[in-house]
Amino acid sequence: MDNAWINDYRKVPDEVMGYIRKIAVRAIEEGGAGVELVAQIFGIAPSAIYVWVQRFRKEGYSGLDTRSAPGASPTITEEMDKWLRSIILTTTPLNHGFETSLWTCEIMRQLLYKQFRVDVQPSTISIHLKAMGLTYQKPNYIPLGQDPKEIEQFLSDKFPRIQRLAEKLDAEIVFEDEAGVAIADHGGKTWGNQGETPKVIASQKRGGINILSTVAPAGWLRYSLEDATIDSSRFIAFLEQLLHGRTRPLILIADRASFHRSKQVRQFVRAHRAQIRVYFFPKYSPQMNPTEHVWNAIKSQGLRKMLINTKDELKKKTRSQLKKLQLSKDKIKAFFKFPETRYAGAELN
Repeated sequence: MDNAWINDYRKVPDEVMGYIRKIAVRAIEEGGAGVELVAQIFGIAPSAIYVWVQRFRKEGYSGLDTRSAPGASPTITEEMDKWLRSIILTTTPLNHGFETSLWTCEIMRQLLYKQFRVDVQPSTISIHLKAMGLTYQKPNYIPLGQDPKEIEQFLSDKFPRIQRLAEKLDAEIVFEDEAGVAIADHGGKTWGNQGETPKVIASQKRGGINILSTVAPAGWLRYSLEDATIDSSRFIAFLEQLLHGRTRPLILIADRASFHRSKQVRQFVRAHRAQIRVYFFPKYSPQMNPTEHVWNAIKSQGLRKMLINTKDELKKKTRSQLKKLQLSKDKIKAFFKFPETRYAGAELN
């Protein structure tokens, strides 16, 4: 048994809970303690203590043992189970007139009553859902405007054609993205007394920097730190940095940011066609870009846990995190093993 029972007596084993009731009632009936005092000591509502005392006076200490609920015919039938499973997996509450896309047992309770005129507790619904192999979990949010057909076309047709072009040109395919980091970005967890939120000193100063980054399935990372907002000129300067000293052509895949597709960038790529080609992900599909995992590695797992007071310090620590990541080829290669990015590291069939 873990320590979760300290805040939730429902998690205490039945036998142990029986002893707790008996100790509490004995303190009142034989020790002369007040109900309010016992309730405070055990962290249990006084109303519950009064029920225990009444049960003791009627049945003695044996009446304080945990009782199993009597068996009853299930209120939710097999037909209702199948219906619940179907609407959960194929629709969202939005389809049924609610203002959320997230399922809750309370919403399902209302829909069960509307559909079958059966009113049950949300906890009963939860039991049935678990029995059907469903779990309550954090969803994978899909950006509004994302087109599944466009993604399928990219995966089945466009990217294989890019791979064939890379093979023909002996080019290397890389993936690019930009992100910003700020002094006041904070995250992470720490230890402290239960029931007391730990206090940690953190700067509230404003200021940040922007990062351009590319990763390749071979496990390498290139980056550039910028003080100003990324625009066409700065993006071109980064492309020049990538091309410097290269002996193989580069095929770069990026999102559809306006400066990626600007006239200035198109002219640069056209003028350096033998060295670089640029292609784009489907609209609103950041999950397909392996470079997105760079930001989690340096921000969520690194920078947000640090105390940073100045922009210079932010830049220094950001560069340190990126250099550290550069040295970990296996970690970078792992960015290409997530379900949404596995395609990017796959060999051409």
